[in-house]
Amino acid sequence: MITILLYTSPEDEGVEALKQTLDSLQSEVPHRLVEVDVSQNAGLNEKLAGQTPLLKIGPYRVQGEFDRTRLLVTLKAAEQGKEQGRRVEPRRATGTDRFLYWFSKHWLLVFNLLVGLYVGLPFLAPTLMEAGLTTPAKAIYTVYGATCHQLAFRSWFLFGEQPAYPRAAAHVESLTPYGEATGMDENDLWQARRFLGNRQIGFKVAICERDIAIYGAILLFGLLYGLTRRRIPPLPWYLWLLLGWVPIGLDGFSQILSQIPHSFIPYRESTPLLRTLTGFLFGFTTAWFGYPLVEESMRENLKALEARLHISRAVYDDDRS
Repeated sequence: MITILLYTSPEDEGVEALKQTLDSLQSEVPHRLVEVDVSQNAGLNEKLAGQTPLLKIGPYRVQGEFDRTRLLVTLKAAEQGKEQGRRVEPRRATGTDRFLYWFSKHWLLVFNLLVGLYVGLPFLAPTLMEAGLTTPAKAIYTVYGATCHQLAFRSWFLFGEQPAYPRAAAHVESLTPYGEATGMDENDLWQARRFLGNRQIGFKVAICERDIAIYGAILLFGLLYGLTRRRIPPLPWYLWLLLGWVPIGLDGFSQILSQIPHSFIPYRESTPLLRTLTGFLFGFTTAWFGYPLVEESMRENLKALEARLHISRAVYDDDRS
């Protein structure tokens, strides 16, 4: 038996006559008629506006003139296709469809939780070190070491005398420089990466100052975006480049180009404040540019998935959502 989908709208005319014509064909091509009111689903209503009544018989669409001969030919073609092993029945919604439907509705919550976890765990590492739980703390440092340089003179510290220990070249007069505080060579990058801190200096957060600012700003925008019910329009691309990329690019690349082995420009070392500011601008503008675009895409996905689930429920009496 073939399943026929009849898409209708409340204002459609001739629907009952069409049903009677199809019923008269039951003896020649057995079929099951499922009526779908598109006005009950936003996605279908938008997609099929002005096209109803519409019949979908296997891979065939019939609209306009619904004469008996045309319907019979279409039904027989679908029946023959089914006998040959072709798919003619409406697609049933799967678990993947339901997951994608849920994710399309709750993607912002998922993003905020993941970003919050990513930026929060690095603060757990120094907390565990302070509590004497060095094994789980070092596990966190190891994991984040794959995504961040973790240089001690470019990181925040907790439970110590200062919140940060920048290089002397950063000229932060209110903070004791890294070399003076630790007695280590400020140019030994490997040692600065491995140094986790101690009871006097404090313990290093597992990602650098700039990364904390980037992901913290992404999280902040995500929370603001949720509180405003996702009504913030996307940031224009040129403002994203100007406010987000240019400051962090100038700060970061000027350091790279000024230090060994490059030394193309006079030596400079950025301050914790400047790293935080440029990182925040980059993270916040990136989320401002990207999140509204993701939301637009998810809304389109949601319409398509709602339509698919709606049809599946109508055809297969599937009450799951």
